Amino acid sequence: MSLAPRTTLAALAERYDAFLVDQFGVLRDDERAYSGANEALLRLKALGKTVILLSNSGRSGDYNAGRLVKLGFDRAGFDRFLTSGDVAHDILARETAGRPGTRCLTISSGGDRNLADALGFENVEDAALADIVIISGSEAERVPLSAYRERLEPAARRGVPCYCTNPDRHKLAKGGVTAPGAGSIALAYQALGGPVRWFGKPYPAIYQQARSLLSDIASDRTICIGDSIEHDIAGATRAGLASCLVRTGVLAGSAESDLAVISDTHGARPDFVMERFAV
Repeated sequence: MSLAPRTTLAALAERYDAFLVDQFGVLRDDERAYSGANEALLRLKALGKTVILLSNSGRSGDYNAGRLVKLGFDRAGFDRFLTSGDVAHDILARETAGRPGTRCLTISSGGDRNLADALGFENVEDAALADIVIISGSEAERVPLSAYRERLEPAARRGVPCYCTNPDRHKLAKGGVTAPGAGSIALAYQALGGPVRWFGKPYPAIYQQARSLLSDIASDRTICIGDSIEHDIAGATRAGLASCLVRTGVLAGSAESDLAVISDTHGARPDFVMERFAV
């Protein structure tokens, strides 16, 4: 028995007016664009569809849009790029206003501290000195989770609040292999006794913000496209939106029976399945 009906982009375009499209695993891997993905976005726009790229990235949508363009994507292929980092910034800016001198330890990839800098926090490297922890990325393809746990333990022991701006438990590393993502590091922090607040898919705030960008397009004319049942499909289900699972990305090697188990675990099944995001 199949997980969900097979479909094509053309069939979805006949049924939906707004597309919330995941980035990693749908449009690209860690190094390059997927074949046909740019053309698929442009096709949707040519048909008059609203396209919002919805990503569990700790960096801003503007940064991610620029990175896509560098990979060969046409900026005309999407209306907005909304990230979990954007949502976290908007919420934390309101909640931390008037708290100067907040010391922040950021766990990220590539030394990224953009959220802490944008909020005016003081960056620290020692978890024993931190007032808050931000986990926005992972370098677990080269840094073992045990090293992250050891580094974060002094903060978790003191109950320092942690903000995870990328809840993905797995990431696509070089060569298309998977490695523990920022979400896995945040789960390790939680297991150490530290409190974690999550931003991004499958949590509601990112869908609420995305819906606010869709003007008067009805919910039943909106579909989410992603490669993760745990994040993309479960998030769409919780938000009351249709979903389509693409068979690229983190679950590309999973058998149909495995997908059914994952769907049952997270209480979410896609409405459709598509081999890849392409015309």
